[in-house]
Amino acid sequence: MSYHPNAILRRARLTRVVMCAAVLALGGAFFRAQVFENAEYLVQSENNRLREVPLPGARGTIYDRHGEVIAENLPGYSVSILSPTEDSLRSALATLSKVIQIDSAQQELAVRRFRRARTRPAVIFNDASFQVVSVLEERRVEFPGLIIQSAPKRYYPDGAAMAALIGYTGEISEEELSKPRFESYKAGQQVGKTGLELQYEAQLRGKEGRRFVEVDARNRVVRDAGVRREEQPEAPPALRTNIDLDLQRFAHAYFGDSLRGGVVALDPRTGGVLALYSAPSYDLNKFIGGVSSRFYESLRIDPRKPLVNRAITGMYAPASTWKLATAVIGLERGLVTMDTRMPVPCTGGYYYGRVFKCWDKHGHGDVTLAQAIAKSCDVYFYQLGLKIGLTNLLAGGIGLGFADRTRIDLPNERKPIWFANTSYFDRKYGARGWNKSVVLSLSIGQADNAQTPLSMARFYTALATDGRAATPQIVAREPERTRILKLDSLQLAGIQLALADVVSRGTAAGAQIQGLTIAGKTGTAQVNGQLDNAWFVGYAPANDPKIVVAIIIEEGLHGSTAARAATKMMERFLRTRLTMSSIIND
Repeated sequence: MSYHPNAILRRARLTRVVMCAAVLALGGAFFRAQVFENAEYLVQSENNRLREVPLPGARGTIYDRHGEVIAENLPGYSVSILSPTEDSLRSALATLSKVIQIDSAQQELAVRRFRRARTRPAVIFNDASFQVVSVLEERRVEFPGLIIQSAPKRYYPDGAAMAALIGYTGEISEEELSKPRFESYKAGQQVGKTGLELQYEAQLRGKEGRRFVEVDARNRVVRDAGVRREEQPEAPPALRTNIDLDLQRFAHAYFGDSLRGGVVALDPRTGGVLALYSAPSYDLNKFIGGVSSRFYESLRIDPRKPLVNRAITGMYAPASTWKLATAVIGLERGLVTMDTRMPVPCTGGYYYGRVFKCWDKHGHGDVTLAQAIAKSCDVYFYQLGLKIGLTNLLAGGIGLGFADRTRIDLPNERKPIWFANTSYFDRKYGARGWNKSVVLSLSIGQADNAQTPLSMARFYTALATDGRAATPQIVAREPERTRILKLDSLQLAGIQLALADVVSRGTAAGAQIQGLTIAGKTGTAQVNGQLDNAWFVGYAPANDPKIVVAIIIEEGLHGSTAARAATKMMERFLRTRLTMSSIIND
């Protein structure tokens, strides 16, 4: 078979054109890759050989009102491992567990961390002990993917005294990562879980830095210094609170291991929280780096319920501390004055279908409202409650804020129980099936009324000052005060004088402090199947209040028990305050 010469020439030319086009195409591709896309491929190359290692940022330090440290950061160690696949990670963990103790739960947690962020080192220990770090450093050559680095560790110098207030931090959970609030967070980072640590997470969170290590094709670290410029972590500004750490410690020492209850101390004019404590307590530092399941379970099943923050979530019948609310409602409606006497003198009980007892079986006789407050006469307040009526009593309680949260800057505050109208009683007893005897119990702070120590403390800030209640605030800001008492100056002065008589010659006379005038009210709340709870809410000095204290001691038997604790706290704060002022002036 023969070819025409022209056909051969045409094919030769076509071949040359194709070859030239191919060369031009390849040249263009090389030029684009080497020039135009150089940066992109350089990054890809860097990403293949470099691994980012996060540098945790220290959280903000928390101080009390005098500049003492409440929460700080100490040097700690984290241990993590780089791995290309889940199988290789499991294999490395199995090998590591032969050298140091890593139980199955810790191994699975490390795997879950790897799944959430495959390009970041999988954390094995957030807070490794020095002993563990020493062992691993000695045998580091056996684990080329291992990364050991310093990491700030949260520390609470007064951990057991601060549990109800500060809270603690922990590793962010998968559930939290799915929430919009944490959209800028990454797996493995620490966040506030409860208390102030949670409430002020945005202000306390440190800025994470980063460094880089060089790895080979098997993700083994071949160089971990000078690979690329590091970005240093940054700590946020400190958080300053109204807390008086000395008073907080005093409350912790007073309750000790034997008493259960809660206490709140406020500055009545600003709402500044001076102390907030719940007993029994627990050491917050045991939660740092991950709380052990055994320890947490021991707290959860403890019958004393240490995990319950009694100061802001404990719900108790306020007992006779509530009588001041009944008195205020009666005064506001013009039904009584401070000198008003009731039709039936107290002989130890009051008959209304049945006998409703007074706490003093001997009776208080014919007393005025001022005397009834000082002596805590139940019979007087039974009759005052009937004068007011259920509808007006309920509406008055709403006006005084007893159905609302105080809006303290802490998470999980419980809303008190106080009903706005009679519909609840219609449901409970049947439509109009209840009678006026319901009023008798409510008027002395029993029955369908449950308040927290915090809500009672807020109410007494109004009694202690000019009728305006202060919003409790742990972190100092502009004070918020709301007028809740619609009393004239003479009525308010009469209430304050009666409260001072409670301590000077009434039910709290045994709690007097020499040289200090104190005003307040005791309460003894009945609890089905238990001993009575002891209440006291008051303030000092009586003529120029600097501190309001609300305290409940579960099964404390009588309000005088709580009164002694409260007045000692007042004395501690005022004496310390006077000493501090002297030091500053000198």
